[in-house]
Amino acid sequence: MERWLALELVSTIRHDGDGGLTDDLATARGVDRWLEAQADLLADHVTVGELAADDDLRREIVEVRQAVRALFARAVGPAPPSTADAGQVMPAERALTYVNTVAAREAVVPQMDWPSDGDPVVRLVSAEGDPAVRLLAALARAAVDFLSGPQRTRLRACSAPRCVRYFVKSHGRQEWCKPSCGNRARAARHYQRQRLATDGGPASP
Repeated sequence: MERWLALELVSTIRHDGDGGLTDDLATARGVDRWLEAQADLLADHVTVGELAADDDLRREIVEVRQAVRALFARAVGPAPPSTADAGQVMPAERALTYVNTVAAREAVVPQMDWPSDGDPVVRLVSAEGDPAVRLLAALARAAVDFLSGPQRTRLRACSAPRCVRYFVKSHGRQEWCKPSCGNRARAARHYQRQRLATDGGPASP
């Protein structure tokens, strides 16, 4: 299953199973755990274990997440955004400026490799020594890549009760981020139909 770093970042806000929300980035230790889980997606930018999150880095990552969630809310419009964003989302223009600014913090330079038995190959490498800056820039650039790519048109906010996730549609009729959300949404619709039938039916003798 394809994974996107930007989508993983916004998914750190999720339903807690009890009617509320939980934030995987609420503590520095939570950030460390999340970074460990994204080691494969971050491998070209920062080595997990190269830095330990402190509260300053945690706050900066959370601010990048807020900006990315605002841009996700814009991307799914005119459909409703995630209920976690409704009414409290960062203005889209401010979010765009912030993401672009953070993405530009890391300087990259071209580097050419030329094997003796092949053609020259040029790649961009980081000129930034601070792993925290590389990490933040990687998160912002992941959002830039995601939102400028073809998956943006398939981005949706899950409409299941209590779910606050965004997801990328994998087929034409997909309405929910995962099967359990589909089951919950169908159960809620069934309950609503039953209730309407009962309320609108003939009065009991």
